[in-house]
Amino acid sequence: MHAALNGAVFQLRLLRRSPGDLMALATTPLMTVIFLAIVHHGARPDLEANAVLAPALIALWGMSLLIAGDMIDVERENGTLEALIAAPTSLWPLLTGRIAVVTSVSLLGLAESWCVAKFAFGVTLTLGSPTVFVFALIATVFAMSGWAGVMSSLFVLSRSARIFQNSLSFPFYILGGVLVPVALLPGFLQPLSHAVFLSWSSDLLRESLLSEAPRAPLLRILVIVLLGAAGGLLGRGLLAVVLNRARTTGTISFGS
Repeated sequence: MHAALNGAVFQLRLLRRSPGDLMALATTPLMTVIFLAIVHHGARPDLEANAVLAPALIALWGMSLLIAGDMIDVERENGTLEALIAAPTSLWPLLTGRIAVVTSVSLLGLAESWCVAKFAFGVTLTLGSPTVFVFALIATVFAMSGWAGVMSSLFVLSRSARIFQNSLSFPFYILGGVLVPVALLPGFLQPLSHAVFLSWSSDLLRESLLSEAPRAPLLRILVIVLLGAAGGLLGRGLLAVVLNRARTTGTISFGS
């Protein structure tokens, strides 16, 4: 717990000094404008919730993936990755604390998209089930942190995490039903989507904005939490394997 707290405080200080890490929050209002303009042009007011939530979820995953990879690359470039690995404290809680801060800060994207919808398009979304919405959002942040940890563990072996960051973004947006609900995806993709926590999160968040109560909210929140916990456990196990391999082969840092 102490290591996770130290990691969280350290990441907060880094974010203050590295505004470039918050780029996803700068693009969220623009994406909201694009999505809402498409929805209004198509005369589909029933899709306004999709257009507002999608940019926020994209920012949430995009920032988590970006920082998860960059924290490894930056430590490697600065020559401090070896010191972190050799420290008596486990690297996993340190990474977890840093990633948790990033995912929490990225929630500002939701406030941004909500404000753009209200003040630029006159769209006011009402929370039909506010309690479900809040708990679904908390569960999503938890799951996002767990799976970003998986990516961070894998990035230790990569010479450049940026390649994987770019390739892992949009497949998750599609499989997660961020903008287009999973029910509208091709049939062969839908079973795969159910293994992606974002598909459960996006559907439940959208339904919590409707006047009708969402179906089985507790069960669906539990699924999100369990998928997030599975990601956390997988990330911790992968990190142990990856670090052991890196120490054995001497590939923690790569030569030029």
